[in-house]
Amino acid sequence: MEEDSKPGVDLSTLLISLLKRVLYRDDDERQWAALLNLQSGVRDYVAIVNLDLVLDEAEGYAFLKSRPDPADDDPAPRLPRLVARRQLPFAVSLLLALLRKRLAEFDAGGGDTRLVMTRDEIVDLVRLFLPDGPNEARLIDQIETSINKVVDLGFLQKLKSASGTSAGLATYEVKRILKAFVDAQWLSEFDARLGAYQFQLTGSSNATERVNNE
Repeated sequence: MEEDSKPGVDLSTLLISLLKRVLYRDDDERQWAALLNLQSGVRDYVAIVNLDLVLDEAEGYAFLKSRPDPADDDPAPRLPRLVARRQLPFAVSLLLALLRKRLAEFDAGGGDTRLVMTRDEIVDLVRLFLPDGPNEARLIDQIETSINKVVDLGFLQKLKSASGTSAGLATYEVKRILKAFVDAQWLSEFDARLGAYQFQLTGSSNATERVNNE
């Protein structure tokens, strides 16, 4: 049986959308339905340019990622990467790690599927691992810079708020696609990683000990 999509959404449209951004079920249900219907064609096409389709029906997202490089003893040629690797700043990596841990704790508690946090909650999550300094405003500005970067990366989405709402009450949804980039094995090593983060920042593990004792 030949695959078909809903009217107005064809293979070319899907490929262009996926090459530009992450596709979320909640953002465009018609395009999501077309992707489920045409996914074999999408996989075949992107494989030609050394990409894989990552599609999570349960969580409702899909994106393209580069295929792993061949092993050193593999005679297959190393193809150029269409999706470039990006080295993230240390503070952004720390924030992503903390958000992933918070998402795991949220999921373990059951209930709502959307994790929403205020700016102040995110700031408090991060500041525990940053060295104390005399300039509180500067520290918060640094954390906000990391928050904005994570928003740009697509792992946080700033939600619309009522006019007049203070900056501290600005709210963000932690996007569940973060689970695809920080997997369960990585998360199981999280405490050790936090110890490394804290040692890099202050030369001690006090912050990690405080978190584990909470």
